[in-house]
Amino acid sequence: MPLYEKYVGRNRDDFATLEDLQKNYKVTVGDDFNYSYDVVDVIAQETPDKLAMLWVSNDGEEKRFTFDDMRRLSNQAANFFKAQGIRKGDAVMLVLRRNYQFWYTMLALHRIGAIAVPATHLLTAKDYVYRADAATIRMMVITADGDATDHVNEAMPQCKTVQAYAVDKHKDAGPNWLDYDALVEQQSDEFPRPTGEDATHAAEPMLMFFTSGTTGYPKMVWHDHTYPLGHILTGCFWHRVVDGGLHFTISDTGWGKALWGKIYGQWLGGSAVLTYDFDKFHAPDLLSKMEKYGVTTFCAPPTMYRYFIKEDLTKYDLHKLTHCTTAGEALNPEVYNQWLKQTGLKIFEGFGQTETTLCILNAYPWMQPRLGSMGLPSPGWRIVVVDPDGEECPAGVTGEICVRTDGGKPFGLFSGYYRDEELTRKAWHDDLYHTGDTAYKDELGFLWYVGRVDDVIKSSGYRIGPFEVESALMEHPSVLECAVTGVPDPDRGFVVKATIVLAKGYTGSPELTKELQNHVKHSTAPYKYPRIIEYVEELPKTISGKIRRVEIRQNDLAKHQADRPK
Repeated sequence: MPLYEKYVGRNRDDFATLEDLQKNYKVTVGDDFNYSYDVVDVIAQETPDKLAMLWVSNDGEEKRFTFDDMRRLSNQAANFFKAQGIRKGDAVMLVLRRNYQFWYTMLALHRIGAIAVPATHLLTAKDYVYRADAATIRMMVITADGDATDHVNEAMPQCKTVQAYAVDKHKDAGPNWLDYDALVEQQSDEFPRPTGEDATHAAEPMLMFFTSGTTGYPKMVWHDHTYPLGHILTGCFWHRVVDGGLHFTISDTGWGKALWGKIYGQWLGGSAVLTYDFDKFHAPDLLSKMEKYGVTTFCAPPTMYRYFIKEDLTKYDLHKLTHCTTAGEALNPEVYNQWLKQTGLKIFEGFGQTETTLCILNAYPWMQPRLGSMGLPSPGWRIVVVDPDGEECPAGVTGEICVRTDGGKPFGLFSGYYRDEELTRKAWHDDLYHTGDTAYKDELGFLWYVGRVDDVIKSSGYRIGPFEVESALMEHPSVLECAVTGVPDPDRGFVVKATIVLAKGYTGSPELTKELQNHVKHSTAPYKYPRIIEYVEELPKTISGKIRRVEIRQNDLAKHQADRPK
């Protein structure tokens, strides 16, 4: 049976109704829970040859890792870290892209009780210095790919807390570097579970992410050892992974989404994961890989689905695919409809943050997703929509999405911002964790996304959420993708602007602009139409595919200020 049943007490299909699930879903775990010992090692003992991960390089090389492989390799890596002086509570930064070393390295750090700090390979020297100092990083394990080691070499003189640097793939990165792969291979593949003072406990730090806001330095979000159990909902109930199947989530390991979709919940559900180490996203290439390897469940950000639906999907045999999900930003109805039309599969949305696991979702077998809705609160998560005074908003009124914690912290909610009590209190006070995202609830309790608190456009007294305008624009065949933001205006305060990437065969023109504006006026309230439309080749995005509306706003604000009379 899938191992998640041990912690939930029931199989997901044993819940008879949505009410049954919401009322009776409960995760039970002991104080000494550790994912490496209590999940990976248990699966390895019961089914050692069961596939854990199929790894495919950009050049097509394939490597298959069983759960026993992951047990053995993570034990070797744990012995390596111990030999380098890494102990319980030490922070170790991992910049490994989609290299397979990431998986057993994470498990090794869990075994020791060290704090894993995944990070993107796009960091500069300044970024490494800040992170090393802020988190007291003791060791860095860096990818040989690209120029990451060059940036670390530049940062080294200022990284006073870092005691050792390791690089994979036997790269000669300089005299200060350890050959990670060679040294791990030399270690024993037995690593007894620590006892006494070295034993890990469920409430202790296990993982930390640096996450950027719109201002200031990146925040340090830390999670305890129960965090993987929060992803039972992600992998088993939302992704609905198949025991013995193959799940594919598109994400780089430098971002939290990788832990949502490439390790914890999927393995608890008995599914292997596909990791494709591609350099650049190309829709036909990804679809071919899904066909070739028989992907059974799939998750990608809405941006990637937008590109998929522009392809002729009848060229690809996706008959093994049973369930599709998306997260990262709101899903436009047009993307949902086109994917359903071409594949026969619905796309189920989910919402969460680096600070949470999946706390709102569309995926229950007893409910029909309401097109455009985020869904319903996850079991165990008390989600409310509140006004600026912390009072719950009535149905139909937009407010901030918050998590109530007066009944205890749900599995998967972060434990705070590392070493920043003031920032933690600002986001989490009066038994409410404030997500910074806005939505409204309908009469049935479904949540409808409006935007980030900073994304909401205030124009002539109206509050306009970008998502509704973007969804209207996405219905037009000329629009491949778009981002809606506010631009300063002397009369209205702000006006709505749409930054648009056109589909093949379309060219930006005054006539098309007028056509798009009229289309929005007929699709939603007329006052929401974009008074400004800019056509671009691409939108600014994070490495995980999220559109960076803040960058568009900042650029427009800079232009506005530069054009003001001196």
